[in-house]
Order: sequence, then C-alpha cells, then structure tokens
Amino acid sequence: MSKLARWCFQHRKWVVGLWLLATIAVIGASTHEGSAFGGSFSLPNTDSQAAVNLLTHNFPSASGEGDQVVIQATKGATIKSATVRTEVSAALARVAKVPGVVSIVSPYTKAGAAQVSKDGTVAFARVTWAEQGDKVTSADAKNLINAAETADSANVHISLSGQAITNSERPSPGFTVGVGVIAALVILLVIFGGAVIASLLPLLGAGLALVLGNSVIGLLSHAMSISSVSTELAVLIGLGVGVDYGLFIISRYRTAVKDGLSYADAAALAVATSGRTVLLAGLTVCIALLGQFLLGVSFLYGVSVSAAIAVALTMATAITLLPAMLGFLGPRALSRRERARQASGRRHVSPAGRDATPAGRGFWFGWARLIEARKVIVALASLAAVIAIALPIFGLRLGTSDASTDPANWTTHQAYTALADGFGPGFNGPLELAAQVGSHRDVTAFDHLLGVAAHTHGVASVTPAVTSPNGKVMLATVYPTTSPQAQQTVDLVNNLRDHLIPQAAHGTSLAIHIGGVTATNIDFAHVLTDKLPIFIAVVVLLAFLLLMAVFRSLLIPLVASVMNLLSVGAALGAMNAVFNWGWGSKLLHLSGTGPVDAFLPVLIFSVLFGLSMDYEVYLVSRIQEEWNRGTDAVAARRNHLAVTTGQAKSGPVIAAAAGIMILVFGSFMFGARELAEFGFGLGFSVLVDALLIRGLLVPALMHLIGSANWALPRWLGRILPRLAIEAAEPAPAAAVYTGTLGETSYLVGPGQTAPNLWLPERHPNE
Repeated sequence: MSKLARWCFQHRKWVVGLWLLATIAVIGASTHEGSAFGGSFSLPNTDSQAAVNLLTHNFPSASGEGDQVVIQATKGATIKSATVRTEVSAALARVAKVPGVVSIVSPYTKAGAAQVSKDGTVAFARVTWAEQGDKVTSADAKNLINAAETADSANVHISLSGQAITNSERPSPGFTVGVGVIAALVILLVIFGGAVIASLLPLLGAGLALVLGNSVIGLLSHAMSISSVSTELAVLIGLGVGVDYGLFIISRYRTAVKDGLSYADAAALAVATSGRTVLLAGLTVCIALLGQFLLGVSFLYGVSVSAAIAVALTMATAITLLPAMLGFLGPRALSRRERARQASGRRHVSPAGRDATPAGRGFWFGWARLIEARKVIVALASLAAVIAIALPIFGLRLGTSDASTDPANWTTHQAYTALADGFGPGFNGPLELAAQVGSHRDVTAFDHLLGVAAHTHGVASVTPAVTSPNGKVMLATVYPTTSPQAQQTVDLVNNLRDHLIPQAAHGTSLAIHIGGVTATNIDFAHVLTDKLPIFIAVVVLLAFLLLMAVFRSLLIPLVASVMNLLSVGAALGAMNAVFNWGWGSKLLHLSGTGPVDAFLPVLIFSVLFGLSMDYEVYLVSRIQEEWNRGTDAVAARRNHLAVTTGQAKSGPVIAAAAGIMILVFGSFMFGARELAEFGFGLGFSVLVDALLIRGLLVPALMHLIGSANWALPRWLGRILPRLAIEAAEPAPAAAVYTGTLGETSYLVGPGQTAPNLWLPERHPNE
C-alpha cells in the first residue's frame, strides 16, 4: 500500500489525468447511450408471482400496472352532477389516450357502477397499463397525472394512486445530497482546524467517484435490470462512506506531516495504515452488498450492484487520487496556524497525536483514562443502554408502507384519504384472485369461493369475475376492510390462502392465486424475513475471519462481531419504534406510521456492518500499534496503556467520521419515506456505534479482557494469512535540503522537526 501511495504521490499528474480521462470517457459513453432504468421485480416460487405469470400469459390486458384516478366532488356536488360528469368524462378520455395505457374503466359505465361511493361524493376510475409498475416510466406516469388533473376545478378534486404514480412523485435527491455535503464540509473544517483545501479533498474524491459511478450504473442498466431508486441510494451511501474514507486518510497524513515526516512519507504512511482500514471496510461493504444476490430477489440485484460500484469507486479514489492531490497541495494541507507552527520549529504534540503518553492531557486522553478507571461500570452501563435501544426489534414488523405515510401534498396521499373516506381503507389495497379454470366445475367452484369470500370477516366487497379472452383464466378483485399495511390485511391473505382457497379447489382442477400489489408486498416481506438470518450469518462469519487474520486474535474479532450485531439491532429497534410505533414521529415530521419497509434491513445491515468494521478496525489498529510498541514486562499494564493511548489517538477521528455520517444520513430525512427510514436507521446506529460501542463498550471490554485480547493458538496462526493493517512509520528523510519559505531560510536535516519545505522546482523526495 505504501508503494502505491508513493507512486501516486510522485506521479500525481498522471494519476489525476487518468481519473479525469476515465470520468470524461465514461460520462461521454453514458450520455451517448443513455440509460435503461426500469427494474424488474419478481419473487420466484411465491403465490403472488404465480398470479402475475398466469395473467401475463392468459390475460395480458389485466397483467399490467393498475392505477386509480380518484374523483372527489366538492361544494355539495355529487359524482353524477352534470358539471362534474362532463369535466371528468373529458379528462378520462384524455387518460385513455396516454401512451402505455391499455384500458380504463370509468365509474360512469356499467362495468364501473360499483366504483361510486354510497353517498355519491367519491368515485374512482381503474387505469391499466401495458407494463408492470416498475417498467412504467416517470414521464408516462406524469402524462397520466396531467391528463387526469385537467378535470380539477371548483366542483371536483382529482388525485391518483398506484405504484407508478408513487414512483413519479419521489423528489430528486439533489437537495438531500446538497444538505449532506454542506454538513460534511462544516465538520471537516472543524476537525482540520480550518484548513479549507484539506477539508474539500474528501468531498472532491467522493464527488468524482459518484459522478463516475452514476455513469457506470447508467451504462450497466442496459445489461441488467436496475431501478432508478438504485442510483439515489448509491449516491447517498457513496457520499457517506466516501467522505469518511477521505477523512481517515487525510487526517493520518496531516498528523504525520505535523510530526515531522516529509510529504511523500506522510502520504505513504497514511495509505499504508488508514488506507488499509479503508480497503478492508470498503471490501466488507461491497461483499455484504453483493451477498444480497443470495436472497434471490431480483429487485435487490440492481440496488446492491449500484451501491457496491459507488463504494468501490470511493474506496479507489481514497487510496489513489487523494495521495496524488496531496502531492499538489504540499503545506496547504495544513491551516495557516498549523503552517506557522511548523515554520517556528515547534514540535506538534497532542494527546491524540503521535506523542500521546500517560502524561498527556486533553479531552480524549481524559475520556480514555476514565474508561480505564471505571471499566466494569462503563461496560455494564453501555451494554445495558445498547440493549435497551435494540429491544423494540422484538416487535419489528416488516412490510410495505402504504400511501397514508406519503407526504400530505403528494397526490397519492390525497387519493388514499379520499378512497378511505368514500369506500374504506381497504380500497387502497385490492387483492386480485386469479383462477386457472379447465372445466365448468372449476368455474362453479370459483364463483362459490367469491360468494364465501364476500361474507368473510375482513372483506368489504368482491367484484364479479371476468374471464380472459382465451377462456382459461378468471379474475376477481377482493377489497379488504383494512389498509394495505395493516396486520389484519396480512391475516386475511393468509386465511384465503390457507383455508378458503384450498376448500374451494378441493376435488377440482382449479388453481387459484392471490396477486396484486398488496399481496406481492406481503410475499416480499415473508421472503426477506425467512432469508435474512442466513444472509446475516454469512456476512458475520466472513467479517470474523477477516478480523482474525488482521489482528491475529480470537477474542477481538469475536467481540467485534457481537458489537456489530448490537449496532444493527439498535438501528432496527429504533426504526421500529419511530416508524412503526410512532415514537417521535411528530418531531421528525413523519406523515404516518407503518411497518418498516421489508428491503431496508438487508441494505442497512450491508452498509452498517461495513461502517462498524471501519470504526472497529481504525480503533483496534491504533490500540494494536501501541501494544506492539509497548515495552512493559507486565502484560496487563501494557494492555491498559495500549488501549488507553490507542483510544485517545483514534477518538477524535472516529468522532468526526461519525458526525459526518450522522449528518449525511440524517439528510435522507428530507426524501421519500424509504429514504427517511434508511437515513434514520443508519444515522442513529452510527451515533450508537461511535458513542456507546466504540467510544465506551469496546475499550472497556478490552481493558477487562487484558492481554488475552492478542492471544491466538499457534496452529491457527500458521494457517491464517497475514493481513496487517498498521505498517512501520517511515523515518524522516536522511538527506539535508536547503530552501526558503517566505523570506526565511531553513536547513532541514535528519530527524529535524523544522517545517517541511515545498519547493516547486525541487521536492525533498526528488
């Protein structure tokens, strides 16, 4: 790693040029080819997917996305008022001409007579697309919205619902990214002592990686199915980890420079130490993200690949582009005050720096000494706090939030409210009963099922069955009495599948499947809930083996794995308490409560496990460095000193990195509900991880465990590969150089702590 850093530092023009050339080339190719975002969603071996397949092959006019145009009469008018009818009929005629729409059932036709509420103030038209919802573009959905809203007037309010409509309502992530960038820059300025250029470098590296990554993802969308939401998640994840990676490397570089190393040596040290931490953490995130392929859910494939590309590129810029940029900066990586201190010849000594010793002073050393002195109390108290935060996970309910949780100004939220008022909340999540019939007896059995279902608890109404053009499939719609995200709706689907349908099909060749968006979401949650434990076990085992090879220890990776699981548990517990139970929802300006979206725990676990690994490796590697340097013959005292000094050194950087993560992920709260859940879960867990777990619990446990932290059986040590994080620090250059800085002349010799000289015509490393 140090050789790579030196090469990038010395050949900085080539490195920067190659990155810019690659970015321009990929952007050009992406602009020329465009993107093909769509994202296929399939759940093999599920009942809802069987319904989709049945309708696609036999009933194509009913297999596409189904949206609703909701009509609400106002000012005392009714749906059948002449003025309302004229305006709405004209708008629905325009809707029927929207490209991609194959059919529309108006409430003013015989087939749509049941689509008018009992009081006559609310009605809806059923719109069917030729494609599934994930293939309907935002542009087509906007065309539908614009056509329908031409009926909006003083007498009638038009709103729309459906998956395609929801997708088109999602705000651009631009504002969220802007908030995150500004927040990150503020913290970087604070941690770097006002060094503006050094503070901009992590943002520059992350920004270039994400611009390049977005173009790569756009090109990749032609080869595989990727939804547009994948790019939003990739940008936000890449921004968070990319800035942190840059912070780790530049912080170590600045410390080395202030300790008297030459610029090239400082860059080599930063990449050989913090760069290895970045590499290990980034690879862990990528492996965890790509491990989502094991779940067998096509929707997650594009998300995982996109996020992995973003993380991989931010990791690559951190260990190659940043050393090259540091080569251009020279002393400007330090603030003016820091450069003045270097010019005065005063040695940089701080409790968090290279010379931190038990005699040091400062907040971080005091914090570390307090943990050492009260290790039992600190361990028990912090562990209890983390467990208490994670406890709501036992009530975790996965599912898909419905439109009631959308922002109040979204048309989907308004449509949900209108339908719930006119027909009941279940009309927002209809169930499709698709039956494959082969005889008259099958038809009779299906009609009997519909009659029984109409009188079943939890069912509001059932539509008459319609037959496919080829006569092989019959389709009916069941409207529950409860909302799509309600547990009662899940119970109704289970009752239909487990009892009513088997009873109706008994003794016949009838095959009945329950489809529709609501049923698909229920199956999605069920599939992920079943496979999540295996996914977690694989990632945890892999991380354990990596840490065991890195630290040559059994207990350190074991403790780290347990701590990472606690961190994930705290994230999911807090998410369930806020988004499902509603704790603090008003404070966070949430529109409503609902289950935690089923795909988020997988994503959060993938990203958070890598971030936790990042902080763990950075903390423990500094502790291990002090342990290896220690000379105390008493192992217990040597361990205490190593843990205390290592924590004091790593504390400010971990705190700054966590602060950046919290603010960046917290900016997700300005996005759609899924992004808000994702941002809150990650931001809150980083807070718990940095403050309670890495800041208190892990150091306290390492004090309690003692020298056994570093124990490894000899036979296992011979088998494990050596993946050292910390490299030996390069010594200052042995040669003597002369030069000027301003109007002052300097002579820099071996071991001298006078300022590093930056001479454009000749660098000390040349």
